[in-house]
Amino acid sequence: MRDLGVGFSYLLKGQRWVARHGKQYGFGLLPGLITLVVYAAALVCLALWGEDFVSWATPFADDWSSPWQGLFRGFLTAVLFALGLLLSVLTFTAVTLVIGQPFYENLSERVDRDVSPDGTAPESGLPLWRELWISARDSLRIVVRAVLWGVLLFALGFLPVVGQTVVPVIGFFVTGFFLTEELAAVALQRRGVELRDRLALLRSRKTLIWGFGTPLGLAFLVPFVAVFLMPGAVAGATLLARDLRGEEIRENEEDEVEESSPSGV
Repeated sequence: MRDLGVGFSYLLKGQRWVARHGKQYGFGLLPGLITLVVYAAALVCLALWGEDFVSWATPFADDWSSPWQGLFRGFLTAVLFALGLLLSVLTFTAVTLVIGQPFYENLSERVDRDVSPDGTAPESGLPLWRELWISARDSLRIVVRAVLWGVLLFALGFLPVVGQTVVPVIGFFVTGFFLTEELAAVALQRRGVELRDRLALLRSRKTLIWGFGTPLGLAFLVPFVAVFLMPGAVAGATLLARDLRGEEIRENEEDEVEESSPSGV
């Protein structure tokens, strides 16, 4: 269980790193701001025309008497908006990382050089277009997995008692896992770690991943907070990736973060 605290420490440490590197932080905000504007516009459109869409999609309810038609379509409109909001939370990080790949790649390399004992950072050796393709492809695969989990948990949320207590907690842990994978992928992809191996690596240290990703997922529920935390989250995920790979973190950059054991105990 000690890994929970270690994972959270990496999250805090990443935020401190970008606070000490203002230029990197400023550039790292741009992709999140772009994604936020796009998502906000999509949600506004959903709020304005969601009811019209539901009416178009349910012609069989046109002849229903009041109040059943209004209640039925109102419920579907609320479900549609809630699902859109859930998908926004689940996909925000993936889309931001794809948009900001060059920014976050540079930030992650800087973190690696800062904490590496020899001052070097792993390089993929791939051209930028190839890195962008791999990042977009892997992000899409993760988004599909996250969406499937999201739909399942959304459906389970209608179960009495369990749906309002246990399911939301599971949802936060699932969100934290996928958030961490997306963020750590920036550093792990440079190391040539394929998606299947990344997922296996993260599953081997689930408590470490939850300690990092679950509080971040809670914070990301607030869109503006997600934008401002994103650069530091990438920096912290780079440190976490070094831990997962067993790479040394230079002692004077650890800020007394305890080094976790390989077993995750």
